Amino acid sequence: MSAPERLDTAISDCGNTPAASALVDHLDLWTSAISKKSTVGRGRNGKIALTGITRLRELILDLAVRGKLVPQDPNDEPASELLQRIEAEKARLVKEGKTKKAKAFPEITDEEKLFELPKGWEWTRVGSFADVKGGKRLPKGHTLIDNNTGFAYIRVTDMKNGSVNLNGLQYLRPETKEIIKKYTISSEDLYITIAGTIGSVGTIPSVLDGMNLTENAAKIVLNNLDKNWLKITLNSGFIQNQLLDKVNQMAQPKLALHRIESTGVAVPPLTEQRRIVTKFDELMALCDHLEQQTSNQISAHETLVDVLLDSLLTPADNTQTPAQATAELASNWARLAAHFDTLFTTEHSIERLKQTTLQLAVMGRLVPQDPNDEPASELLKRIEAEKARLVKEGKIKKQKALPEISEDEPPCMLPSTWAWCRLEDLSLHSEAGWSPKCEDQPREDNDWGVLKVSAVTWGVYNSNENKKLPTHLAPRLEYEVKSNDFLISRANTADLVARSVVVPAAAPENLMMSDKIIRFKFTRFVNPEFVSLVNNCAYSRNYYAAVAGGTSSSMKNVSRQQIQSLLVPLPPIPEQHRIVAKVDELMALCDQLKARLTQANTTRCHLAEAVVEQAVAS
Repeated sequence: MSAPERLDTAISDCGNTPAASALVDHLDLWTSAISKKSTVGRGRNGKIALTGITRLRELILDLAVRGKLVPQDPNDEPASELLQRIEAEKARLVKEGKTKKAKAFPEITDEEKLFELPKGWEWTRVGSFADVKGGKRLPKGHTLIDNNTGFAYIRVTDMKNGSVNLNGLQYLRPETKEIIKKYTISSEDLYITIAGTIGSVGTIPSVLDGMNLTENAAKIVLNNLDKNWLKITLNSGFIQNQLLDKVNQMAQPKLALHRIESTGVAVPPLTEQRRIVTKFDELMALCDHLEQQTSNQISAHETLVDVLLDSLLTPADNTQTPAQATAELASNWARLAAHFDTLFTTEHSIERLKQTTLQLAVMGRLVPQDPNDEPASELLKRIEAEKARLVKEGKIKKQKALPEISEDEPPCMLPSTWAWCRLEDLSLHSEAGWSPKCEDQPREDNDWGVLKVSAVTWGVYNSNENKKLPTHLAPRLEYEVKSNDFLISRANTADLVARSVVVPAAAPENLMMSDKIIRFKFTRFVNPEFVSLVNNCAYSRNYYAAVAGGTSSSMKNVSRQQIQSLLVPLPPIPEQHRIVAKVDELMALCDQLKARLTQANTTRCHLAEAVVEQAVAS
């Protein structure tokens, strides 16, 4: 039986209620509502948040504390009698001198009763059925040790996922234990964090029974209530919101013990508490299965997309003729196109499609070749002649010769009209900018500014990423950014170093390059947009990753010579223009796909929220 079927069966025991229907009738919503990338919290699949399943868990928790998760049994002893017994037991202990008389708590007000209780339930405060006692800080001059002395000291950092992580525990020396020996916690108690991470509630493993508790947490000592039911209840949004309000009332972010005791709780009969725990655990386990199943499906989908897109890039036989390679590409693309609507339905798949499009473009497999185009080999001769003329006229300096391209250096075969060259072979000259000490704010109006590296980082020129040049400094006009400039960063993180952009025609004036940006000026025989496609494609990124220097991934750098040495697959100039136009067209389609996907995911997440609110209110 699949996880959804098992969940359906388990929920059917809740009875034919609107709340149960909300769980069962929207299983597709719980598994399909996925939000943007994240790396934190339960209910995550790598960098993808399984928002629907996370909300399903929260809904089950809310239903549990409102008496809507399991049916009531008229034969259960009402909670009012249970609370009376607890009160009588506490009075007896006070009379026998075994405990102090607790202060009286006010009745729960109507404003605090946020939902109607089932028959047999009762509103009360935590302090009416439990004692809340604090832990103890280490005495001055005493420290914890790693060696297991048998006296563990339970810290907030050890409290994970509703229990205590036994790995990484620290221990008290015997003399320290003797001083704070009264501040222990039992495996029958619950802990609640009161500083740092506030309001987390959990159980104590039996192996830590009687161990000492940090001053940043408290223990909740129960009287005749089910410990696991109270753990569920105190972790619910209803209680957590109360605790948050109590913390916000305080100058210091610490939860006072008396505020925990004054928290209002809806208490069911004892036998129903146990039924709630059983059903809750069952449904959470099934959510785990559902989450794993969804994660596996997402992973399988990503793998399928990767394999199919890679088939476009890697020919089955390296000895194929150009015609055979073209036929194979057409066949593989047809296989993809037949299932386009089911393949490209995630952010990952759309990003992979964009990367593949870029890679096909620079391999000469995105647009057909025109035999009438002048071959790139002739184009390189024209560029060389143009550069020689400008050197002779004194307009540019003669460039240093770069190493010849070896036979094993090119990463792939090119069409017959293409040629391999180095980036420097295409440029007239290159230069870095200027980085004076600037004001830490963007320039205003027509003031002069200096571009930050972030202006050329994300594939599109962003002139707003600049710092204002101080008025006492004169701009250096030779570094002003002009239309059609090819700009590339020489310093950034490992993922972003050496990213490039081309400055558009309508770019704002009065902006200079910083010294972390390098500008290349190409001849009229080169489309800078095509060179930027090459510079940002996968094999170029691999090249920069191999040559970049720096002591950490937070700041890598490449030299101008390393950029100049980049291998460029050069097509005829007409084909450069056709490739740029086709890439722009396909990237726009991918952006539309992503926008629709984002909107659909947002709608599903909002729908999940609405279903939860409706189910809880019903």
